[in-house]
Amino acid sequence: MNPGEIAQKAKNSRFYLWLLNVGLSRLVPFNKSHSFKVVEIDDNSLKLKLPYKKSNMNHLRGIHACALATLSELTTGLALMTYLDSKKYRIILKKLEMDYHYQGKMDIYAKFSLSNQWLNENVISPLENSEKTEICCEVEAHDTKGNHISTGRVYWQLKSWSKVKTKV
Repeated sequence: MNPGEIAQKAKNSRFYLWLLNVGLSRLVPFNKSHSFKVVEIDDNSLKLKLPYKKSNMNHLRGIHACALATLSELTTGLALMTYLDSKKYRIILKKLEMDYHYQGKMDIYAKFSLSNQWLNENVISPLENSEKTEICCEVEAHDTKGNHISTGRVYWQLKSWSKVKTKV
């Protein structure tokens, strides 16, 4: 079972939500030290938590800029993998832009929402006429008090697996 399938089941099951979080820390070892946690998942959105802990802090004891950038990437990427068929589409990070607004001194949450209409207009329809498409997913991160910490613009390249060339 892939992360997208587990995420679909996690909408209605605490067990599958736990399984998704355990799997994410093992599937991407780089992210394990951050202790990201999927805290909410429904039909159109996904919300992740970045805890305020030592391994996520910078030298000023605020949440590190790179941890916030990774939070933005993971939130949007996991959402896309959840709502698109990962057996049908390949997703690759193309570009990441960050704006930092406020120093994070507590847990941070990022939520990314998308609709079937948005997916059809930005991914599925363009791929019917093109080999690949690029999309920009904008996600805001807020602390537990609601302060706007950062805005990430994550650019993804999507391609049908049938169009992927793995050999030169």
